[in-house]
Amino acid sequence: MTTMPTVESTATQQDEWEDGAQEPEFKPLTREEAQQWRASQPVFFVWRLVGVQLLAGLVAGLLGWLLTQSTAVAWSVLYGAASVVMPSALMAYGLTSSALARLTSGFAQAAFAGFLLWEGVKVLLVVTLLWLAPAVVPELNWLGLLAGLVVVLKVYWLGLWIQTRRSNENG
Repeated sequence: MTTMPTVESTATQQDEWEDGAQEPEFKPLTREEAQQWRASQPVFFVWRLVGVQLLAGLVAGLLGWLLTQSTAVAWSVLYGAASVVMPSALMAYGLTSSALARLTSGFAQAAFAGFLLWEGVKVLLVVTLLWLAPAVVPELNWLGLLAGLVVVLKVYWLGLWIQTRRSNENG
């Protein structure tokens, strides 16, 4: 069981470091300690977060239609939501199911490069979908599209909070 350093001990250590004293030597975890630490950390399921985004987009589209009784607004909200959900799903697939993910799983730098690659693909797809919006959605309502996009982007944090809360209750 590890204890958190007190404010006094942290301040004392910081004063010692500023006075030119050596930093405490880094002690790597043993295999058992590392496994115990991993077991105590919450597990995040990317696909569950994509599902929460999809659900929020569908609810936002329904609310857009109920509040305005306009199919143009509903389709605009749904397209804005899809402009976030589809690239997120593609990135999740790329990070979890691709051969690149399996190849880079043991190498932190390669895994980070893979993450950057998929993030770049995601951003390009979002920009392309938004650029195509006027051609795809008849009678596009820009406020509806923006509302769907923002709702789905912001619900990501709700999904993370729910997932963290669940794993804390189970652990």
